[in-house]
Amino acid sequence: MFKPTRFPKPGYFPIGLMIGWAMAMTGSANSQENAEQRREQVIALLKREAAEMTATALADIGSLEDWKKARPKRKREYLYMLGLDPLPKRTPLQANITGRLSTPGFTVEKVVFQSMPGLYVTGNFYLPQGPEKPLPTILYVCGHSPHPLGAKFHYQDRAQWLADHGYACLVIDTLEFGEVAGIHHGLHNLNMWRWISVGYTPAGVEVWNAMRAVDYLETRPEVDQTRIGITGISGGGAVSWYAAAADERLAVAVPVCGTFTYGSQAAHWLADGQCDCIYFNNTYHSDLGVVAALIAPRPLLMCSGRRDSIFPPDGYHEVFRQTQRIYDLYARPGKTSNRVKEVDDDVLHSDSPVLRSAARQWLKQWLKDDNTPVAVVPNPKEMLIPAAELACLDKLPPDAANFGIHDHFVPTAKPGRHDELDSWNKRKQDLIAELHDKTFRWFPTADVPFEATRNGGHGGWLDRYGNYTDTQIQTEPESFIRVQTVKARERDDKPLLVIYVKRASDTLSAVDVDELLPLFGRCDVAFLNARLTDTRLGQQEFTNIERSAVWVGRTVAAMQVWDILRTLEWLLEDRSLSPSRVVVFAKNEMAVPAFYATLLDDRIHHLIVRNPPGSHTNAPALLNVLRFTDIPEIAAGTAPRKITFLGRPPEPFEFTKQIYGLHGNAAGISSASSLAAALKLWE
Repeated sequence: MFKPTRFPKPGYFPIGLMIGWAMAMTGSANSQENAEQRREQVIALLKREAAEMTATALADIGSLEDWKKARPKRKREYLYMLGLDPLPKRTPLQANITGRLSTPGFTVEKVVFQSMPGLYVTGNFYLPQGPEKPLPTILYVCGHSPHPLGAKFHYQDRAQWLADHGYACLVIDTLEFGEVAGIHHGLHNLNMWRWISVGYTPAGVEVWNAMRAVDYLETRPEVDQTRIGITGISGGGAVSWYAAAADERLAVAVPVCGTFTYGSQAAHWLADGQCDCIYFNNTYHSDLGVVAALIAPRPLLMCSGRRDSIFPPDGYHEVFRQTQRIYDLYARPGKTSNRVKEVDDDVLHSDSPVLRSAARQWLKQWLKDDNTPVAVVPNPKEMLIPAAELACLDKLPPDAANFGIHDHFVPTAKPGRHDELDSWNKRKQDLIAELHDKTFRWFPTADVPFEATRNGGHGGWLDRYGNYTDTQIQTEPESFIRVQTVKARERDDKPLLVIYVKRASDTLSAVDVDELLPLFGRCDVAFLNARLTDTRLGQQEFTNIERSAVWVGRTVAAMQVWDILRTLEWLLEDRSLSPSRVVVFAKNEMAVPAFYATLLDDRIHHLIVRNPPGSHTNAPALLNVLRFTDIPEIAAGTAPRKITFLGRPPEPFEFTKQIYGLHGNAAGISSASSLAAALKLWE
């Protein structure tokens, strides 16, 4: 520690003390290096978790009886992760044919329907001229092909081939690149973190639109309802997977360039290159192998490109390996099922002539019972029908909900009213159970040693206020956080322990402790840098980490909740502390994990917050929470323990006050002007 040789002059602040303080609070060069290492540890942890999840996705299935027993639960979980449990109401489709085009070989009908009120789906229905009906039918789901008049324009050659060969084919636009455009990239580049908190993914809308498209096909006399298949490439490949698993009316599935495992995606760190519609929110630690198992034993062909940079071979080969095992359970003992197959070609992210031929052969085999080979022919180079002629609408519908469907597709919870404490206590028990099931399912259950190690450096002039230590502790295997403590020297028998949950923005300046100065020497103080708060992340890097965390059923804020709980456990193991009470102090966005940690651990006696968000709508994301709760109800769950707001509580916390009143402790939730006032240090 720097020791001045003489007492400083009035108004003079020794540069050595400034440097010492800066090194203590923001860290020495070694501490900064450790911060970067801790960031890399988070990424490595997510990769390990994803790999383990992929490896064990179907490990509990040893027989067909095992799978039949597990399947209903896995199906419900899968639909929940798409935002489709419960399924939306099947409202009238309001289907219209807005025009027809005729060619010598087929006709094209321009179809519009509403998969739910105001959610418009535009598509082209290709019907061959002449063949007897009803026909085998293909639902073609488009990929990411931008066009102001719909993506379907770019996929007409696939539909034309099918019509020329005796199939009916309905090509439907995506939500993002439809004639009535919605949003696919809310997380990818728009920071719509509410999507995670509500459990929304555009994949859910695409699957629902596909299911309603099947509803429409069932109204058409030209369609053989027992012979409907689905295929598409890229985003359409992912939707082919998801829709076939969700809707058993789809008799055959051919996903093209859309096959992956979360383990592979994490290993190659591919979130940055993928649209949000590729993934489901992985609440139940599932994987694409489970989706494939839900399709079994219906015929399934996986088509992939060996040089596809966003769906690499290690991922799609692993899905096939797991899928073949499940399909074989349906086959005769000792036999390999012929109902699942993979084909790949030495191409990038595209459906090459080889892959198109394989897809067509598969559809022909299983929808027409015809094994005649399909020739490999070059892909056509021109779109035959102009986009304007394929367009279904001449103007946007005034009641269209597509633009903001992400705000309405998944129902969110409304606060309940509780007039009796028994009613509230029952709600609180149910709430904690839902959190453990749908938000914190990933919390470690095995003991993880803290492996506490001291960082280098010293406390600067914080040493004048108490005994300073700077420690790394392990909160998950090979994932550490930084905790700095200033232990009071002139101690009461059981002083307060105050845990300050720091924000990422608090690493900007060394001088971030002024509001805690009255506490030093009177309380034991711990500065907690939960994961990813002691290093400055760019927005793109944070986005990649947050989206990748959802692959393993968590978020950054959820990891920070766990870090608070682990830090409390570690501090209370220190017999030299023995606090009379534990206080947690958090500001702005870090108040969110602090609220949840306080709910989950009743050893926190008092929570002090400044400028907390009033809702997850504009707060750090926690998976699924808006489907069953919000921040004011979480805060209410801490009653009758104390909550103090530094400043005026946001209006949504009126609900919290009402619950405190049920406990007969209306004074337990209060306001104060400062930390010193909140803690009544003069007492």
